[in-house]
Amino acid sequence: MVLNANSKQDLEDFKTYILVEKNFSEHTAKAYYADILSYLIWLGSDECEQANLSKMREYLHFMQKFNYKKTTVARKIASLRTFYKYLHREKKVELNPAENLISPKRPKSLPKFLTTDEVEEILSNINIDTPAGYRNRAILELLWASGMRVSELSGLNFGNLNLENNEITVFGKGAKERIILITDRAKKYLQGYIDFARTLVAKDYNLGPITDTTPVFINKTGYRLQTRMIRNVINDIVEKIELPKKVTPHMFRHSFATHLIENGADLRVVQELLGHASISNTQIYTHISMQHMKEVYDETHPRA
Repeated sequence: MVLNANSKQDLEDFKTYILVEKNFSEHTAKAYYADILSYLIWLGSDECEQANLSKMREYLHFMQKFNYKKTTVARKIASLRTFYKYLHREKKVELNPAENLISPKRPKSLPKFLTTDEVEEILSNINIDTPAGYRNRAILELLWASGMRVSELSGLNFGNLNLENNEITVFGKGAKERIILITDRAKKYLQGYIDFARTLVAKDYNLGPITDTTPVFINKTGYRLQTRMIRNVINDIVEKIELPKKVTPHMFRHSFATHLIENGADLRVVQELLGHASISNTQIYTHISMQHMKEVYDETHPRA
């Protein structure tokens, strides 16, 4: 594999930029890194800083042989745009040649969500008799009550908690700070985890004093619980109860927003709670709600 040395260094610097400055999730950063690495491998010994729009179109034409889905192609183009935007910011290129790349139109698909009964079934089947089980219940109660991203939950420190007022400060995409609200039930499980279960989760390790920068959710060795482990927790429960849906942590976020809209919440309030930069991102949940209403109508109206 021939890879231009300067391009390789640009890629490593770009990875640091999207993780630290842009605060991309680990999952998104990994995808962007892989996209740009594939592009640099295709360039070979050619330096990425010298590539123009024509060269990138040639690369996109090359990718057609792999029959990627439109969503995958769109993400790869987004990766290129972000990469060259970074290089332009660093004054390594005069223009962003990827800016004029045209993304394929993505098929419109509505996010999947859980019904209230399905959420309660998942929560009630968590074994809270063990420290890790109690921690897992607190995690899913928080996801369901707040609509926070799983990366935001994983990144929680004690300095982010204001449980007296049922508030938590999180840092979302682009390191944007916002305050989210939690229910009394979620607070009860979170407080119980902090007071009793947390030290027992890592009982063989000295956790040291709690400060504002101490992670709230930890694994059995006392380190911050990563998003992958939270996904595994959900997968294990869903498999156990044989729920006929593929459930992800993000589905709790979709469900949170959908049920708020269904129950009459103001769209601007939901936008603030989710941390969406644009209300157009939040409006999709009104479509989900309408679709759900139509399904209920078709199932229950005697003349439907």
